[in-house]
Amino acid sequence: MVELLSYGFMRNALMAGVLVSLACGIIGTLVVLKRMVFISGGVAHTAYGGVGMAFYFGVNPVLGAVVFSLLASFLMGYVQRQTRQRQDTLIGVMWAIGMAIGIIFADLTPGYKADLMSYLFGSILAVTNADLWLMLVIDLLVIGLVIAFYKELQASAFDETFSRVRNLPVDFLYLVLITMIGLVVVMMMRVVGLIMIIALLTVPAAIGSLFLKDMKHIMGLSTVLSLVFTSGGLLISYFFNLTSGATIILFAGGAYLAALVLHRFCRRCPNA
Repeated sequence: MVELLSYGFMRNALMAGVLVSLACGIIGTLVVLKRMVFISGGVAHTAYGGVGMAFYFGVNPVLGAVVFSLLASFLMGYVQRQTRQRQDTLIGVMWAIGMAIGIIFADLTPGYKADLMSYLFGSILAVTNADLWLMLVIDLLVIGLVIAFYKELQASAFDETFSRVRNLPVDFLYLVLITMIGLVVVMMMRVVGLIMIIALLTVPAAIGSLFLKDMKHIMGLSTVLSLVFTSGGLLISYFFNLTSGATIILFAGGAYLAALVLHRFCRRCPNA
């Protein structure tokens, strides 16, 4: 471990895991409780359109991903809240269009395109100091918004109808949440890639919700689990020379399956 920490890229990777885990644990809990997993996946994949366009026009890909993910968030949020069309169909179409735009602009971009693949599948070992600062800013923004609207978000997450009856600004809260999802997608794409973001965003919170009921406790456990998955997966990938993003997701997926078995066993246990 001492040898690993002597490498700057490993220190950056572990720090990225910590920062991503904070946002992932908090936002992932709200995503799972509000059953917004499909929308989150749509936002993540649509963001690739911004990455491809940014490469083509010579702009920072992170900036392109931020713009596209926020636009996708607002558009998908509007579709879910305002239209009477099948939301899964429309979100699926936007998901595919975003990916297609990214691929087409990648084809049109001259030169070597290895960096574009890193945004799809993650490259936590290539995280820079600038990436870490961006992750820190997003973390602070997410934590600040959740603290400011915690009670309202909690009420909306568990019973949106009751929240409307109590005159809570449900649509505004949804807009705040969808904006945070878009920002978190951008910070996670360097760790596990846009393809696998949906897994890391939802698996820790899904495990937490199996055993806990209080939203604060679920957020806390989800954050810890996210940290275990990112750091543990990173170490496994380093020692066995595996792709870090895929290893992190497999580690998380295995833990989720184990948690399901444990949860079922606990329910059958007479002393539970």
